[in-house]
Amino acid sequence: MPTQRVTFPGHAGDTLSARLDLPDGPHLATALFAHCFTCGKDIAAARRIAARLAGQGIAVLRFDFTGLGHSGGEFENTNFSSNVADLNAACTFLTDRGMAPEILIGHSLGGAAVLAAAPDIRQIKAVVTLGAPSDPGHVTHLFSQDIPQILEAGSAEVSLGGRPFKIGKTFVEDLQNRTLKDRLAQLDAALLVLHAPRDNTVSIDNAAEIFMAAKHPKSFVTLDDADHLISAPQDAEYAADVIASWASRYLDLSPPAPPPGAPEGIVRAAEADPDGFLQDILSGPSHHMQADEPEAYGGTNRGPSPYGFLSAGLAACTSMTIRMYARRKGWALDHVSVDVHHDKVHAQDATPGQTTKLDHWVRRISLQGELDQEQRQKLLEIADKCPVHRTLERSSTVQTELA
Repeated sequence: MPTQRVTFPGHAGDTLSARLDLPDGPHLATALFAHCFTCGKDIAAARRIAARLAGQGIAVLRFDFTGLGHSGGEFENTNFSSNVADLNAACTFLTDRGMAPEILIGHSLGGAAVLAAAPDIRQIKAVVTLGAPSDPGHVTHLFSQDIPQILEAGSAEVSLGGRPFKIGKTFVEDLQNRTLKDRLAQLDAALLVLHAPRDNTVSIDNAAEIFMAAKHPKSFVTLDDADHLISAPQDAEYAADVIASWASRYLDLSPPAPPPGAPEGIVRAAEADPDGFLQDILSGPSHHMQADEPEAYGGTNRGPSPYGFLSAGLAACTSMTIRMYARRKGWALDHVSVDVHHDKVHAQDATPGQTTKLDHWVRRISLQGELDQEQRQKLLEIADKCPVHRTLERSSTVQTELA
């Protein structure tokens, strides 16, 4: 999964730090991820969910709100409204890149922020919250003992998760004056609420209140025993799988059509990714496949390697040849399978001046059915008459022309 480090101006002009996780293959949609209160774009849940979604064709922008992580500005001068404004700035940044987001995903207070922002972003078709509070002011319970000092002095340093943060009076007052009910009533997008019943930070009652206040279409999925930060890898991956599957009902996540078909009898390979090795393989006008190289050799492993296709040709041809002979003889062959192993990898294949035979194919044939030993031996001999087998064993010529 390629990740780009990008920056863009936030609501007050400060430079916000972000990561744009891109799909290895076709880009089907774009999501914007808002992190939890005082967290950051690199929190484990954000990284894992973004990686999983990118693997399913959905690009994800995750960024640090003003004053957090690697972003500029002072956290003391921010509030819930400024977070919403930063989300709008992120949407503008993506739209200017030709990647207008269609999905907003928010974790904890970030979930409340995406609910507040979504009604004003026209292209948004789907909104997802993870462990979000139904009232933004819910977050103040984390520093409730410090609120009198904040209101009296204008700001105060509080400890959140073992780290010091300076919170200003405007932050507290903004939270006290914000409500999500009116924003949920204006939401013109599908809503998915993800919440863990055992969330000790934001109780599941919040999920119920969000769900009841929203209009259809809306869905709720439990995260079972996940913690509030969704710190377990399997929980983050499950959430991402649910998001991608659910979003497919409201977004067009169909891969683009393959390139124009090759003529009958022609196999055509065309680059799908000029920066990697991914290839669109067309066999005549009807069959489309993909070829690639393993990640260890600079590919993205989205399809068999060229030698993998050679092995597939040998295995398929062997199986067909055996079936053809057994059918003609009327033998009780119930099933045939062929495993092929090629012991030379692609990167070791281009040695100038090499004349010795470097390829070694191992073919293991499994025959099921009421066959006697003589029939099994005969079918093994027939395997050697497979046309692809014969082609591989004898020398061939390749004529190359410039189109």
